[in-house]
Amino acid sequence: MSAFQGTVRPSLARIVEPGEGYEQHGDHYWGSGFFIAPQWLLTCAHVVGKGGAAVWRSEQAVGVVWQGGTATGRVVLAKPRPSVPEENRSRWEVPDIALVHVPDARDAPCVWLSERPPSIPAEISLHGWSRETGDLGVRDGLGQAQAHDTRTLLLTGVLPVEGVSGGPVVDRESGAVIAVVKAVGRSEGLAVPVTALHELYDLPGGDVLHTVLREHDRHHLRRYREGGSDDWTRTQLKLRTRGAPGLTPDLRVHLYGLLAELPPPSGPGEVMKLVEKVKSRVLADDFRSPIEQSPRSWREGAGLLHDLPDIRGKAKPHELDLDAVLLYAAKVARHTALTRRDTAAPQALRDLADWVTFRSEMARGPIAEEIGRALAPVLNGTDVAPPPTATVRENRSRARADVLVEVGEPDYGGRYPWRVKLLFDGRDVSPFDGDDRGVPRSQLRRTLRGPLAGALRQGDSGENLAAVEALLPRQLFDEPIDAWRLIPDGADDDYDEWDPPYMPLGRRRVVVIRDRRRNARDAIPEWRRLWNAADGPLAAVPLRDEAAVSGHGPSVRRESRPAAFGRLMGAERGSVPVYCGHVEHGDGFAAMSTALAAGHPLALWRRNGQNHDDCQEFHDRAGRFLAKAGSAAGLRERIQELRVHASTPELAADSGWADGIAVLFDPPDRPPYGTEAISPPPMET
Repeated sequence: MSAFQGTVRPSLARIVEPGEGYEQHGDHYWGSGFFIAPQWLLTCAHVVGKGGAAVWRSEQAVGVVWQGGTATGRVVLAKPRPSVPEENRSRWEVPDIALVHVPDARDAPCVWLSERPPSIPAEISLHGWSRETGDLGVRDGLGQAQAHDTRTLLLTGVLPVEGVSGGPVVDRESGAVIAVVKAVGRSEGLAVPVTALHELYDLPGGDVLHTVLREHDRHHLRRYREGGSDDWTRTQLKLRTRGAPGLTPDLRVHLYGLLAELPPPSGPGEVMKLVEKVKSRVLADDFRSPIEQSPRSWREGAGLLHDLPDIRGKAKPHELDLDAVLLYAAKVARHTALTRRDTAAPQALRDLADWVTFRSEMARGPIAEEIGRALAPVLNGTDVAPPPTATVRENRSRARADVLVEVGEPDYGGRYPWRVKLLFDGRDVSPFDGDDRGVPRSQLRRTLRGPLAGALRQGDSGENLAAVEALLPRQLFDEPIDAWRLIPDGADDDYDEWDPPYMPLGRRRVVVIRDRRRNARDAIPEWRRLWNAADGPLAAVPLRDEAAVSGHGPSVRRESRPAAFGRLMGAERGSVPVYCGHVEHGDGFAAMSTALAAGHPLALWRRNGQNHDDCQEFHDRAGRFLAKAGSAAGLRERIQELRVHASTPELAADSGWADGIAVLFDPPDRPPYGTEAISPPPMET
């Protein structure tokens, strides 16, 4: 059997109906689970779902039996979760996991959770309670794990059957729990990687996972320091070849215990930004993985620095790992001191810095020197704040990436294909999600809110928020993307609009429109010339000449398109077309197309502008706003603030004119450029 059989068993739990279910020979057994931290148990949602409505009302309705005793717990987080407690589900979609709080299990031993996506194929063992032989008891099995799809693992080998669902899957090489058993049949099974916990962070109350992982790492460091032969760290050490390079389990348990004492990261983007800096330094190459990861803790960032590929072929396997992890830990310490002065305990920072400094002698010389420079302000207590001259725009530019939302032309059924991408440094594009089959326009917001929220988490870095660039067909230019609220799937639309994650997008971050059509071709000279002229000053020019004075009603004499083209082509340097009405149909659409043909990269309009008589005021106010912005960079910097003011009743007299304002911000040198347009797949014949 697995070397971890004796180590896992004290952490295993039998999930039962409270009361009579505690009896091992009764008929009230639901499934398996395992402790991942003192008082915190992980299992499958379908396992606890056998308890019915009381479970989903978060009552103390889950019976738990383990080597240390019996207790009841309540489900704190689960996905999927019935929409109403009384719902009787017949299918449990992935991830099918539940986090259960068991207050009386303070001394329960815990498994070691992997801090990284599973390396597959992998030799594994799995463990749980089962009736395989007729009697209920702990069963263990050996097998292999391999990819099944993007969210699950296929288990094959000598596996137990019914009842083991909810139990842990252990990687026998790394000595870590990499997955939760979802289902097991006669010849194969299905498991969900523990990285699926990332999906629980985004549920209401999901921040409790920061507490759970902190207690997980504290538990294992405490157990290692107490001694004994049955703790996970010592068992992992036995598997390791003596003298092998890399981060040893004893170093790792100390480092993660120290990282656990720091305030957690705000999201995956903050972690990945540090990880990518370390990879670039250690590998001496601007290396970025083609697969986007979603670490939610500092420990997971360290986990992504194992097994670094030596691009230049000069290092042995794992030889770069220790350099990378120690440099990462130093950067986490410095970054925390810089961004979390009010919440980071000074002693916790000092302990981490001291530990990394002492271990840095194990790193290569140049890396050890860089570690020393990074930690000097933390150790010396000197100021690590950025220069006071840093502007808001400079702070925003430190987001890890911006988010590009591409929507293609519709097919004959009116379905718009879409893609969401990450845009790094305004140059490099990394795919995140998409569907070339598309959806009707009425479903764009509901379809895109999940992928868009996920991409923004990857792009945000601490207080520096990613911008949203919407690359749209012209008939969608009035789509109110800045007003979209990214409410989680399955949630009611009555989430508080002043709760930051669910605010309208344009209230917290920059949201701009870009033109789908011209970005699919090489930039024309006029477009480049007008973009170069947008470094300021800026001035308003009417998109439709008659609208600035007479509005755009049916009786207004319209400027011809050739006249508009000539006027917009000859506009003064820094001119920005402005319009008080819609642009995705009718005269507004024709005028916007003319401005784009003339090469204009910037424009302002009011997407909800109809049945009004204030066009002259709108154009005047927009002109003053542009003059104050001063340049294209200033316009991008100020648009989010303008939208906040426009939605504030007390400021309506000064900023109400901008309610529903949309911004074209479309540089010719920003990806994608000169690429094939996104389009629906061909119809099957």
